[in-house]
Amino acid sequence: MALRHAVLAALLDAELSGYQLAKAFDTGVANFWHALPQQLYAELTKLEKEGLITGREVVQEARPNKRLFRVTDTGLAELEQFAESATKPSFIRDDLLVKVQAADHLDTGTLIEQLTERATFAEAKIGRFGELLRNMRGERSEEEFLRHGERIGPYLTCRRGLDFELGNRDWCTRTAAILREREAARAGR
Repeated sequence: MALRHAVLAALLDAELSGYQLAKAFDTGVANFWHALPQQLYAELTKLEKEGLITGREVVQEARPNKRLFRVTDTGLAELEQFAESATKPSFIRDDLLVKVQAADHLDTGTLIEQLTERATFAEAKIGRFGELLRNMRGERSEEEFLRHGERIGPYLTCRRGLDFELGNRDWCTRTAAILREREAARAGR
């Protein structure tokens, strides 16, 4: 997958400015694709040149003008072609896992701090994902929304982000507890 596909998918529901797209990536798309704002602006330029999106200028008073972008039929065809291509399994690349792998030879105090920080970060993301999910489904239960909701793709990807962060938090918390117990047992020898 390339950034282009994530941008096209993010523009399916609404016409967005570069700033709005960056915010959408920060809150919703970030659970499956990370991109810096400057990368997004560069990608918007490329996609527009290729005819996959179209932009229009909106004149604003007392503010700089902005450009709003939407997916073209060609862009939708690109997404359809992408959706039909084989999907490769994902792999974890995480520096914290490398440190845990080497835990028997490292200062576990520092490692426990890093695990605790990661669990705290995951907990904050869990809260944000939970709020996004509640906003998407409104007054409906999750089951009702999934059966009758108009657009469930963003909901399902956000749900994956929530599940991912729940797993991160739980793993970090348990791993830190195990390292603390082992540290205490060694100190008690």
